[in-house]
Amino acid sequence: MSAWLKTEASKPRKQKRTLKQLHADMLSLGYDGSYNRVAGLAREWKADRQRELQTSGRGTFVPLASEPGEAFQFDWSEDWAIIGNERTKLQVAHTKLQPHLRHAGLSAADARVLFDAHNHAFRVFGGVPRRGIYDNMKTAIDKVGRGKERDVNVRFLAMASHYLFEPEFCNPASGWEKGQVEKNV
Repeated sequence: MSAWLKTEASKPRKQKRTLKQLHADMLSLGYDGSYNRVAGLAREWKADRQRELQTSGRGTFVPLASEPGEAFQFDWSEDWAIIGNERTKLQVAHTKLQPHLRHAGLSAADARVLFDAHNHAFRVFGGVPRRGIYDNMKTAIDKVGRGKERDVNVRFLAMASHYLFEPEFCNPASGWEKGQVEKNV
């Protein structure tokens, strides 16, 4: 069962079998134990794996730190509003000055509006920080490479050049790398 759990853990979330499915597969192979026993073994396996990750250093995170005004974090979220009696989907830009809590939220949907969101955020901040921390959003990244390699969109680079800040991109599926802004999304 341990090998099955390890295989399932490496699959994308939507492709993983549930414990009920694993139990059913085990029953078809002749296992006569209960679902509760399978669930208990899975919990033990997961706890052991967590301890292993924490003691190997792979589960350790370094807190983000920067000088006041040095960096900002940026992310998108979706929300709904009633505009003119119609329910309308909004894309909301979240920009946080790190490590402070000043916040600017603006409606946005494409690259042009992304640039406008930055303009408004920098106005609210009273200046432009030296670094911007982003996930791998399609309005900024054309292709995610290995490690920190990114093919950054030419228009996005032009915007960063115009405002004189250095964009930094998080590792895929690593929201903690810009945790201050992720709390709002």
